[in-house]
Amino acid sequence: MSGARPRLVVGVDEAGRGPLAGPVVAAAVVLPRTYDLAGLGDSKIISPKRRRRLERLIKVQALSWSIGRAEVEEIDNLNILQATLLAMQRAVALLKVAPDLALVDGNQAPSLTCRVKTVVKGDATEPTIAAASILAKVYRDRVMCALDSRFPGYGFAEHKGYPTPRHLQALQQRGITRIHRRSFHPVRLAIGGTEFGEEISHPTNGGK
Repeated sequence: MSGARPRLVVGVDEAGRGPLAGPVVAAAVVLPRTYDLAGLGDSKIISPKRRRRLERLIKVQALSWSIGRAEVEEIDNLNILQATLLAMQRAVALLKVAPDLALVDGNQAPSLTCRVKTVVKGDATEPTIAAASILAKVYRDRVMCALDSRFPGYGFAEHKGYPTPRHLQALQQRGITRIHRRSFHPVRLAIGGTEFGEEISHPTNGGK
């Protein structure tokens, strides 16, 4: 139709569903019809240096971008899937433009005010989802690096909260912190049936 408004498509993706600690983060990105983002792709297979470079370019070139997050308490209360969908809703709600269509990575869709289409492995095939994947990943990595200084001894800057051998060993030796997801099985094991695990008896694991 002549004069019709171009359709605005937002890509939505998350970072941090699998870790034992920290928030789950979602990003929403609306790209213009033309852009220059060479090397855009799945954030998990892009080097950290390239991710940071692309993050800067995406933020400059996007029509709108935003970050949403769900905190550890919400993950434990809702479950990780529902917390992820909540983070996605928050990201889309913060956009400065109203999208007509949301392309969401995976096979689970949040409830949004616009039409939603899920795309399995969309971060490898849809540029808007790939861009969202990068923003979410870089943002969450920064969060976990900041938490590393507040909760030393766990290696958060290294593994970003994922259940690596070092992280699992730290859980057994040091107990949990308040940023650990108590609903996740390895964390429940570390708690040992108490509400706060070793957090009280090891104040040096990060304090308040």
